[in-house]
Amino acid sequence: MGEHMRMLRIRDESVKSKRLAPGTFRRVAGFAKPYTGGILWFLLLVIFSSVLVVATPLVFKMIIDDGVLKGDSSLVTWLALLVALIAFVEAALTLAQRYLSSRIGEGLIYDLRTQVFSHVQRLPVAFFTRAQTGALVSRLNSDVIGAQRAFTSTLSGVVSNLISVVLVAITMVALSWQITLLAFALVPVFLLPARWAGRRLAALSREQMQVNAELSTTMTERFNVGGAMLVKLFGRAADEDVEFSDKAATVRQLGVRIAMSSRIFFSALTLVAALATALVYGIGGHLAVDGSLTVGTLLALAALMSRLYAPLTGLSNVHVDVMTALVSFERVFEVLDLPSMIQEREDAVPVPPDSASVEFDHVRFRYPGADEVSLASLETVAAPNGTPNTEVLTDITFRAEPGQLVALVGPSGAGKTTITNLVTRLYDTTGGTVRIGGVDVVDATLDSLHDVVGYVTQDAHLFHDSIRNNLRYARPEATDTELVTVLRAAQIWDLVAGLPDGLDTVVGDRGYRLSGGERQRLAIARLLLKAPQIVVLDEATAHLDSESEAAVHRALDTALAGRTSLVIAHRLSTVRNASQILVIDDGRIVERGTHDELLALGGTYADLYSTQLAPAAVG
Repeated sequence: MGEHMRMLRIRDESVKSKRLAPGTFRRVAGFAKPYTGGILWFLLLVIFSSVLVVATPLVFKMIIDDGVLKGDSSLVTWLALLVALIAFVEAALTLAQRYLSSRIGEGLIYDLRTQVFSHVQRLPVAFFTRAQTGALVSRLNSDVIGAQRAFTSTLSGVVSNLISVVLVAITMVALSWQITLLAFALVPVFLLPARWAGRRLAALSREQMQVNAELSTTMTERFNVGGAMLVKLFGRAADEDVEFSDKAATVRQLGVRIAMSSRIFFSALTLVAALATALVYGIGGHLAVDGSLTVGTLLALAALMSRLYAPLTGLSNVHVDVMTALVSFERVFEVLDLPSMIQEREDAVPVPPDSASVEFDHVRFRYPGADEVSLASLETVAAPNGTPNTEVLTDITFRAEPGQLVALVGPSGAGKTTITNLVTRLYDTTGGTVRIGGVDVVDATLDSLHDVVGYVTQDAHLFHDSIRNNLRYARPEATDTELVTVLRAAQIWDLVAGLPDGLDTVVGDRGYRLSGGERQRLAIARLLLKAPQIVVLDEATAHLDSESEAAVHRALDTALAGRTSLVIAHRLSTVRNASQILVIDDGRIVERGTHDELLALGGTYADLYSTQLAPAAVG
């Protein structure tokens, strides 16, 4: 049964028409180069194992013809011991092959996964805004594993099957050309059910994988905190049960059909094998009776024929197997070849650690298109981007001096967050220059830029980990004393100290075990631990209640003290003391000045400020 399962490995026939990118073979060979020695030893063991395929039937022949029929009990004993020895050698070879294949395969998986992970980590944020997470993770899992099969199961299968078929065929011809012709005449009868079952199982398995992927997506979305809350708040639990039950039922039905198709194949295989054996014994038996064939030869031929069909079936699909492995490699290479728009120059210079000025010099920006930052194969549910990207920032010019607080205000979608993204080089400008401490950010080393600039978003992200580890993400070597200091400064130590597990408290998925204000104060504590010279705040208090907002603002007073700050303000009352207020509208700076100057101007800022004050006055 195990041998039959290997023969019936699910194959996707569609890969036969796939055209590989130029240079794929060369790159695959490059990945295999560190394992050349192991691969050669592995192939030698495979060849030796294939030779032993014909050894045992030939020894059986000698036991019958030269030992049993001639009454030589001593020879029977020695040959029986030889059979046992061959069995031990085959077992040892199997273990050695398994060891080498696992070393080679797992090594390739390690190399591919680490390279893909490292590369993806350095892709721009624009990539992650478009790529489907599940498809990306699949490249690190199923495609990487599919690629490593090229050097383990596929390579060994091709070599082993080819040598086995040749040796078995030669041996059978040498023993009886008549029986050999009969064996090959039955090959088509044997292959037909295998091909039928393979095509049917491939179609069913693709459908099953698709529905399983939908089930996985449903569970992933519903089992995180946000999805679970949405289901409960809208009272959709019963509807979700029905939808999930329908998909699970489809998987169940497909599983039954796959099981029955497999059983039909195995039954057909058994019938054909039994027919072949009956014919061999029938025709061979007559030849043995006539004296033109020995009994031992007859038994050896029967044993050899049983070892002929399996490798022939494997070789009949070798093109699909090889292409499947190479396509997996190509899909991995697709990700590795996706260039990162944010590159560190070879002659990059570090930003001085005491740099604290921010300067925008006639900056223009448009968001990159899908063809620049992503792969169509990773956007299976994304709508095509048929319109050209237009500029979202035009001629942005300002300077924040060391220690100053510069506020960005304006309507949603005006371009405020985009400006802050350029400071941290999440994106690069399409025109103009952004400077930190007088150094063009494009010319700066990324590590020094990240050291100088700290960022707190309106939805502070926390990992599903302890408070201690979330804080130490900013500085892994920080001591508990330092953690307590920044937690006090962020106005949240009393809360953490009161928790049963203190710093070891796990914050939950995305920090959902904490309130919005608590997450923001932890994010501020993490910022303080990093201690950057420049702080960027993207509406850090936009969605907080008044009590949480007051606590966060007390924490921000500490965080911003003595630092250059670029703050996106939702509530204008929070930035009245800003050194400079920039009013952004439609990607342009339409007004600039202090709070009093802009109120006196009576323009956009004054209108926004009066609009926000009106509800308060009514209340």
